[in-house]
Amino acid sequence: MAGAEDGPGQQPELDEDEAAYCRRWGAQHAGARELAALYSPGKRFQEWCCVVLCFSLMAHNSVHLLLLARWEHTPLVILGVVAGALIADFLSGLVHWGADTWGSVELPIVGKAFIRPFREHHIDPTAITRHDFIETNGDNCLVTLLPLLNMAYKFCTQSREALEQLYPWECFVFCLIIFGTFTNQIHKWSHTYFGLPRWVILLQDWHIILPRKHHRIHHVSPHETYFCITTGWLNYPLEKIRFWRRLEDIIQALTGEKPRADDMKWAQKIK
Repeated sequence: MAGAEDGPGQQPELDEDEAAYCRRWGAQHAGARELAALYSPGKRFQEWCCVVLCFSLMAHNSVHLLLLARWEHTPLVILGVVAGALIADFLSGLVHWGADTWGSVELPIVGKAFIRPFREHHIDPTAITRHDFIETNGDNCLVTLLPLLNMAYKFCTQSREALEQLYPWECFVFCLIIFGTFTNQIHKWSHTYFGLPRWVILLQDWHIILPRKHHRIHHVSPHETYFCITTGWLNYPLEKIRFWRRLEDIIQALTGEKPRADDMKWAQKIK
């Protein structure tokens, strides 16, 4: 072991192999540093715009939903909340699986903007805990802008009678949007072990949102399971039926592309 002859209180020097091992994962990993450097001012501006627009539309739509609320809607609204959470969980898994498994950082437009964070996350899982609210949630806000705009348009153009008939459906859509928008924030909390608000820890303990211990399963290399990161409710049943691996087998047979080839390339960078 290098440094065995150092005196008391001195830090031992690592040999080349040991130093490379220490850089394998985390912020000092060569691939992680290269990927983090690709986060551009243009990307930051896009995230800011999406977050501001998204939360403005959320506030507008939530006020209209509250004004239309009726006690008789309660059973269907509860059903819509559960259905929204389930579908958001599945969609989070589908996007997560797709970005983890296929594509490349070198792809035009989407590579650096959307695939890059997934590659960085596997070699520096705690990087997400150092991202602020804008960087964490900007991309999800972009995805939910269109349905939020569509909902706002309905509230501004349709009659109260028509909106009351659509109310359970709109509550379902709004719940799906809320869970979808906050999926990456929930994901960030699943990697955060210090300083979480008590209410977040309770939601994790009750498995209303993705628990920390549950998400660790995904981060066992080669990151090929437990992709759902909103609530995590669907991870076990999808794993039991080998859902993701069956999809990968079909795509590999059709295209010849190997799953997670780009992800592995970045993980193996040590210089």
